[in-house]
Amino acid sequence: MSSSIRLHNSKPRPGSRHRVKRLGCGESSGHGKTSGKGHKGQKARSGGSIRLGFEGGQMPLIRRIPKRGFNNTSFKIAYAPVNLVDLEKLDVTGVIDEAVLRTAGLVKGTWDGVKVLGFGDLTKKLSLKIDGISASAREKVEKAGGAIEIVAAKVYPERNSAKKIANTSKPAKAKGQPSTPGKKK
Repeated sequence: MSSSIRLHNSKPRPGSRHRVKRLGCGESSGHGKTSGKGHKGQKARSGGSIRLGFEGGQMPLIRRIPKRGFNNTSFKIAYAPVNLVDLEKLDVTGVIDEAVLRTAGLVKGTWDGVKVLGFGDLTKKLSLKIDGISASAREKVEKAGGAIEIVAAKVYPERNSAKKIANTSKPAKAKGQPSTPGKKK
């Protein structure tokens, strides 16, 4: 007799199903009267939940602790990884860029660019126009006789560049002159 699971002998894993806690069913049940919520107060009311980190109006811990350091996640450049194994399977002639890789289904989602990684071997002569390439992938592509063109990566503006541009576009004020003509300070 086989021990494989079929529709007629399937059952849930032990411990995955348990009875529902029935509230308000008399004192002897242990969940009567206040239904496990205790007496009065905000947490006894319907919808009476408090948000995470709320300390009853006291300044919360997360706001009491000083903020230090810098987090780079909002400025990080995330590349879509494409391996040489995938490029080997590709049936495309000409320049391979992000648009070609997207139509082939090798790049999906939102990325800042495409980076070719060196997993696998390459026998084809490929012409790549990409945002980044690893050292091992570059070596393998050049060994196969391929060409690589690196497109300029996403560049973030200099910090406070808007302020610097605004300051350079204004003419310098002469000393002793009011900021607006006809008005005195």
